[in-house]
Amino acid sequence: MSAPRFTEEQLRHSVWPRFSRVLARDEIYLANHSLGRPPDRMAEDVRAALDVWYRDMDGAWPFWLQQQERFRTLTATLVGVVRADCIVPKTSAGQGLRAVLNALPGKPRVATSDGEFDSLDFILRVYREQGRIELKTAPWRELNVAGADLVVLSSVMFRTGEVVEDLPNLVRGAHVAGALVLLDVYHHAGVLPLDLDTLGVDFAVGGSYKYTRGGPGACWLYVRPGLAETMRTLDTGWFAKRDVFAYARPEPPEYGRGGDAWLESTPPVLAPVQALAGLELTLELGVERLRAHNLAQKSRLASLLLEQGVKAAGVGDAYGAFLTVVHPESGAIAKQLHEQGIKVDARSEYLRICPDILNSDAELERAARLIVAVVNQH
Repeated sequence: MSAPRFTEEQLRHSVWPRFSRVLARDEIYLANHSLGRPPDRMAEDVRAALDVWYRDMDGAWPFWLQQQERFRTLTATLVGVVRADCIVPKTSAGQGLRAVLNALPGKPRVATSDGEFDSLDFILRVYREQGRIELKTAPWRELNVAGADLVVLSSVMFRTGEVVEDLPNLVRGAHVAGALVLLDVYHHAGVLPLDLDTLGVDFAVGGSYKYTRGGPGACWLYVRPGLAETMRTLDTGWFAKRDVFAYARPEPPEYGRGGDAWLESTPPVLAPVQALAGLELTLELGVERLRAHNLAQKSRLASLLLEQGVKAAGVGDAYGAFLTVVHPESGAIAKQLHEQGIKVDARSEYLRICPDILNSDAELERAARLIVAVVNQH
């Protein structure tokens, strides 16, 4: 990683003032891998989107749709996609997965890992139970794409933070085997550099809940150019029509251009708005530089923990944005830490700890002392 990291003085001067509301909270927040902390401007943007409703009633739609297009453009830039129309706004990553499953003919054979987050895992298992798909599950390092029509895989594992190795070769291998590839990049976009066009994946799902600080509901599905024009999903609606507001009903139905053909019914308008400030900040600061800073913070925090006898995994490029401490009572440890003003979380035996640009070095030192003290009580 060659990008220079930020200094705490730079962040204190130019970034932290934009987060006065969340930084006023009396806690050390290290769950930045979960619900990201929003900038103050997020509330101002949402207020503006509501104000235009009060003022203009249905005349607000041009403004709302303009904000949705801004969300698509910023997201496309973030994930290395040239065509913003190939970013399809969704309210969840699961909604994006369903759109893809409902575009595949027959009873598709799906290969996935046992490390997928519940939002995708549950949908896949329900589709299997309903007889809609054949499902083959394996640890991600043992994933076998032979015979699959669709591969569903995270690029960063949500429990361990492991970055899936050699993703370009995995994608190429899946394509050679005749499978399409859907990547879950929720733990990747905004915190590790990402170039979906170069990777050549067919679909990707992600959202603004975590590292781009946009809260719930601001999610998206990426559909590769070529597929956007030729595949059709049953998860459709009148915003997928050509000339949406012409109210014409040609036979057969006529779709919008490119990725617009994957839109659905009347969209939620506030979710994209709440995501704009965080996306703009992420692009302004630069993902490579954010990654360099995060790598340094992870290394610092892991060293502080190890000096006091607690070993954390997750340091270095082979991992995403958070550290993990493996402990059978990780849930109880997270709860106890929360009571002491340290916000982390747990997924099965993994205690997840994620510093970011809003955490000072003094916070990391204090958090390490408390984490060690609580872990040693269990």
